[in-house]
Amino acid sequence: MLLFLLAYLGGILTILSPCILPVLPFVFARADRPFLRNGLPLLAGMAITFAGVATLAAVGGGWAVAANSAGRWIAVVLLGAFALLLIFPHLSDRAMQPLVRLGDRLSRKGSEDRIGGSLLLGVATGLLWAPCAGPILGIILTGAALSGASATTAGLLLAYALGAATSLAGALLIGGKLFAAMKRSIGAGEGVRKALGVLILAGVTVIALGLDTRVLSRLSTAQTFGFEHRLAGLLGMEGEELTTRTGGMLPVEGALPPLDGAVQWLNSPPLTREQLKGKVVLVDFWTYSCINCIRSVPFTNAWYDRYKDQGLVVIGVHAPEFAFEREPANVRGAVADFRIRYPVALDNNLAIWRAFDNRYWPAHYLADAQGRIRYHHFGEGRTDETEAAIRALLAEKGARLGDVSKASAAGASAAADFAAIRSPETYVGSARAKSFTSPGGLRDGTSDYRLPGNFSLNDWGLAGRWTVERQRAVAAAPGAQIAFRFKARDLHLVLGSSSGKPVRFRVTIDGQAPGNDHGMDIDASGNGQVAGQRLYQLVRQKDPSRERLFTIEFLDPGAEAYAFTFG
Repeated sequence: MLLFLLAYLGGILTILSPCILPVLPFVFARADRPFLRNGLPLLAGMAITFAGVATLAAVGGGWAVAANSAGRWIAVVLLGAFALLLIFPHLSDRAMQPLVRLGDRLSRKGSEDRIGGSLLLGVATGLLWAPCAGPILGIILTGAALSGASATTAGLLLAYALGAATSLAGALLIGGKLFAAMKRSIGAGEGVRKALGVLILAGVTVIALGLDTRVLSRLSTAQTFGFEHRLAGLLGMEGEELTTRTGGMLPVEGALPPLDGAVQWLNSPPLTREQLKGKVVLVDFWTYSCINCIRSVPFTNAWYDRYKDQGLVVIGVHAPEFAFEREPANVRGAVADFRIRYPVALDNNLAIWRAFDNRYWPAHYLADAQGRIRYHHFGEGRTDETEAAIRALLAEKGARLGDVSKASAAGASAAADFAAIRSPETYVGSARAKSFTSPGGLRDGTSDYRLPGNFSLNDWGLAGRWTVERQRAVAAAPGAQIAFRFKARDLHLVLGSSSGKPVRFRVTIDGQAPGNDHGMDIDASGNGQVAGQRLYQLVRQKDPSRERLFTIEFLDPGAEAYAFTFG
């Protein structure tokens, strides 16, 4: 229920985002009519349509996106016609003549007040609505992509849509009072009608030109990301994930699911839940290129070192996101680099992931000595709380506990500066790419690109020759570049080499060598090389208060770019 509430409140925040501006004229166009027969059906149609399309897009892939694109153009035509009828009354009269000849007993105004007409406009508005994908909506869509079709996914998307509809309903009710006051004071009903028609036509133009998604949505990312993040924290989320607080006796959440289905185990022979009876078990879902996981590993290591002799068993379940994370050799190298000594199960087929019905990286599940799940925490952070839960379950089984653990983290593992982050995780592959601004757009296959003339916050682009695939983009020639305008302390990029050979690269910030703002994987001159498929820390700023333009140029072909993350 907490996640549904979070989705609903996240939807309410949509009213604060510039990307909602093109929708507002459609809503206010009916502000002077009874809310129950006009405003409410419009909002219901918009919310249901958005939730349905978003559900299809989440579980159905590219064909649903194409269907939504067609729907957008149908809606553009419909609402454009509606705007013209508001602006030019004689056109409205002509449009109604066929209905009159067929014996329609309702006048033009009467037909406008019908519930069906408002519902139809709501459906069209829902097709045009492109809400800003902040952390809350991002969690819902990520969970849908990983878990497939489910009633929960559809319910969360509907909750998000209803939240946005609620905020718009408030605006609509206020708008209705404004309309009434204007009509009483200046008798400007017809003028208001025409003004609304002009606003709707302007909104349709904005949407038809793609400015609602290319410009306004990026503005809203910068403005609402921090606000949503703080809301998520207040509701039990840390970073981008939900957390469950401990308090008093830890509740029983169910039986520990089976650990069957791993393709390989590292640091241990295969373990079963039957073997683990009598032990307190911490199951940690992670993947080695995930920055949230990387920042959590030092704490998991510390818990293992501190409590393994008191009866704690830690199991890392490596559930891959990218194809290269399925390679056992890559995971084995990461386990060594992170100094992980506890057992790690390679869950390449997501069998254990599904057994736990998990949706998050990282995720911690804690089971007691009787094999019952007693605590879970999703995302990074809340480490004191998780350790308190570990100690509580160890104490239940009679363990003698001393001091708490001490974790040390440096480099990419250091805690993020969430207050400074205004840039979201951004994928480079075509399947989930957003805010791409190179002329011509992002195209599957091999193409030549050039950087745009100007970058707004969170815009990114390619230059040179690239081969774009669903999960990655591969530099097809020397000199290929990626540029990203960001605001955060740290910038990371998941990179690899398609040939397995080192790929040299050079980083600049605002056109200059990074100097003291260089990350741990480059030097002060910005030089580095891709030596394996992993996350690279390229920027760590001393002052994260301003926007910066990051550029990376690959001096050799074959570089694979997967995703940007920030800290």
